[in-house]
Amino acid sequence: MSTLSDKADRLRELHRTARPLLLVNAWDVASARIIEELGFPAVATTSAGIAWAEGFADGERITREHMLARVELIAHAISAPLTADLEGGYGASVRDAAETARGAIQAGAVGLNLEDTVAGGSSLIELGLQCQRIVAMRATATHLGVPLVINARTDVYLAKVGDSDAWRFDEATRRGNRYFEAGADCVFVPGVVDEATIAALVANLKGPINILAGAAAPSVARLRELGVARVSVGSGAMGYVLAQFREIAAGMRDGGGFEFAAHRIPHAELNALFAGPKATT
Repeated sequence: MSTLSDKADRLRELHRTARPLLLVNAWDVASARIIEELGFPAVATTSAGIAWAEGFADGERITREHMLARVELIAHAISAPLTADLEGGYGASVRDAAETARGAIQAGAVGLNLEDTVAGGSSLIELGLQCQRIVAMRATATHLGVPLVINARTDVYLAKVGDSDAWRFDEATRRGNRYFEAGADCVFVPGVVDEATIAALVANLKGPINILAGAAAPSVARLRELGVARVSVGSGAMGYVLAQFREIAAGMRDGGGFEFAAHRIPHAELNALFAGPKATT
């Protein structure tokens, strides 16, 4: 039986292999179990997806306690290492960051995402404060004996901060390297899809880089060639699933048939995902 420490070590190792760590972000136990059954070596959550499933808008509208309760359900249902998207840490203070790290570990997660956007806005948290928050998360994890994998996210590109791409590149690089110095294991730069910028970030950041993949992103094979360590889809998979659900519902509303049922995962197969003993951490 793997301990949380073992799982954290395994998750960290997956950032330093010959191929990127590919994460199809889960939003509930069922999606997490399907990901694990398909053989993915780790599972990540999507904070937006969990928030939507629980009836909240994205952007820290859900509380820390509510989010971590859902993370705990997922962690206890799988055996693979789990990394949790915990937005901006549910509060801008150093203490908030430490409490979020503590809660993540207690919920059974061995990694987390931490954003640097001010909650409810598009500006960035002051760099020094964000570094202190990462230091506090690392210290909390060390105290608890779990080498938590911290994926420090900078929203320089996603939030379109600054007035030029040149400035954004310099700021993302500056922040990312300071985050590594503070104790982050990986730097997440969502909003970047062009190969030249990705390659430059890989060359200038002093550690593994995470890319958010969307329709315009390079292939996994190409991202591997560019040196990307981690690729995630965020809320993209859930958004696609809900688009299909909406199409089915609209077809039924408009008098369509039920052909979709022929393409479902069979009831017995879904039931089997939950028939065995629960995973423990």
